[in-house]
Amino acid sequence: MPPRKKPVRRKKVAPASVGLTTAETKKAGGAEIERLSAQVEADDGAVLAAYHDPFGGKPLLLVALPLDRVEPTPYQRDPSDAHVKRLMAVIEKIGRFLDPIVVVRGDEGYLTPNGNHRLQALKKLGVRTVVALLVPDREVAFKILALNTEKAHNLSEKSLETIRMARALARTSKQPETDFTFEFEQPTFLTLGVCYEERPRLSGGAYQPILRRVDEFLDKPMAQALKERERRGKKILKLDEAVTAAVDKLKARGLTSPYLKPFVVSRVNFTRFSKATSFDFDEALDKIIASAARFNVDRVKQEDVARAGGGPLDAE
Repeated sequence: MPPRKKPVRRKKVAPASVGLTTAETKKAGGAEIERLSAQVEADDGAVLAAYHDPFGGKPLLLVALPLDRVEPTPYQRDPSDAHVKRLMAVIEKIGRFLDPIVVVRGDEGYLTPNGNHRLQALKKLGVRTVVALLVPDREVAFKILALNTEKAHNLSEKSLETIRMARALARTSKQPETDFTFEFEQPTFLTLGVCYEERPRLSGGAYQPILRRVDEFLDKPMAQALKERERRGKKILKLDEAVTAAVDKLKARGLTSPYLKPFVVSRVNFTRFSKATSFDFDEALDKIIASAARFNVDRVKQEDVARAGGGPLDAE
């Protein structure tokens, strides 16, 4: 077995000591940029700017290209229809395309190594032109996966982001919460956001099935809606305390599973069996909290928990 390599510690750098100044980024030039700019113009594109990357100092072009001249690199993942449709809806909703794709010049036209979903969304919307960052170095197309390190929002992050957005809007807007359904996506995120602020390690995914049935956007001005969210969040935290107490009793009996909390919630959540299309939030939560408080752990067997197991409800 080869010896383990000693980890290399990254040296600390002084703030604002790396890369170019703002003035140094302007007006990239040279033979390569001039040749590439001429190719863009010959391809019925337009060069919007030529500048130096502020980190490495390498030249880049910001260009507008005919959409039919751009294709994805053949080795990247296939596009998700659901993701493309969501992008289409967002672009139409805000009336702007704000995320330029990265492209390199191919033998015939341009290739994007990381913008296929945006590309397909624009094509289905019938758009004629796409804004792109044109990188002179074609080899960047093979390194783009290393740059694609953004982590998808988990439930906690999305909920906290949404409630913070609501707090900012409450300070400036008198519009009702229902006017911001596009921005907030789900009322669940608002209520859970309040919970995560007070209890960062909350297993919020366990309570999503309940909130999806009983929670809704509020037809109240943002400041009033925010107070109601805080009240609803306290009810969920009260439920969490009752569920946690039941889980502790199950553990004391020797039952083990990473899904004990979702198991208890599923047993007390009467809404999952109901054919009703709407619920009163307080009535439903009070009933579920009462069920959790009197949860009979003596009737639960290890095989019951095993049968109810599976993948986690949501990434926390």
